[in-house]
Amino acid sequence: MAKEKATITLDRSKATEARRLTGAHSTSEVIDRALALLIRTERLRGDVAAYRRTPPTADDAELALLADTAGLADDTDWEALYADADADADEDEDEDEL
Repeated sequence: MAKEKATITLDRSKATEARRLTGAHSTSEVIDRALALLIRTERLRGDVAAYRRTPPTADDAELALLADTAGLADDTDWEALYADADADADEDEDEDEL
């Protein structure tokens, strides 16, 4: 895709910090990376929201039963392991409702 020059207003300290953290060669590269990440993140967020609105069908459930789940049989308490992530997601949902 062709790139065009654009004039923007930004916080120079954030741009400098982003360049340092990413090793980008220019502020334009930082902005390009940031926009690409934002686009991917928002598309994923939309996909997750759509998945949550549409529960699995009976066919989906049957298909899942065909998978080899033997590798999942361990003593790991996955719910406890990811409790913080669930709490963060709940907080995000609460903020969205405000």
